[in-house]
Amino acid sequence: MGMNISSGSGGDPEPMMEMNMTPMIDVMLVLIIMFITTLPIANHAVNLNMPNNTPTAPPPVPPVVMKIDVDFDGTMTWNGEVVNRTQLEAKLSEAAAMNPQPEVHLQPNRLVSYKSVAAVMAAAQTRGITKLGMIGNEQFLKN
Repeated sequence: MGMNISSGSGGDPEPMMEMNMTPMIDVMLVLIIMFITTLPIANHAVNLNMPNNTPTAPPPVPPVVMKIDVDFDGTMTWNGEVVNRTQLEAKLSEAAAMNPQPEVHLQPNRLVSYKSVAAVMAAAQTRGITKLGMIGNEQFLKN
């Protein structure tokens, strides 16, 4: 615990080997303050395209609905009639050729494998079905 006291000899003082950090810290603080003040204000708004208030007329004819059920074992039904894959593809091709195109509702069973449902959706897409909807999704909600 000693104190460094210079001798009174009057010789050349030794140069300081430490850098003076005070000016550099002052400059950095000024730069941080300038950066913070020039930041744009964060806008947390979500832009939505809302519909206008003009009511639209209901469609003149209710759409034709075709329903495909996929049972737990992969069995497919078209409007209640059991069909195999080639029959389903033929019916999807017929539906795609209709004008206006009917709505195709796909209702898979809760226990069916994803592969069976994906095969039906892929067949509908390749046949040109543009109005495909999944129904009965409430059965997949966890209680």
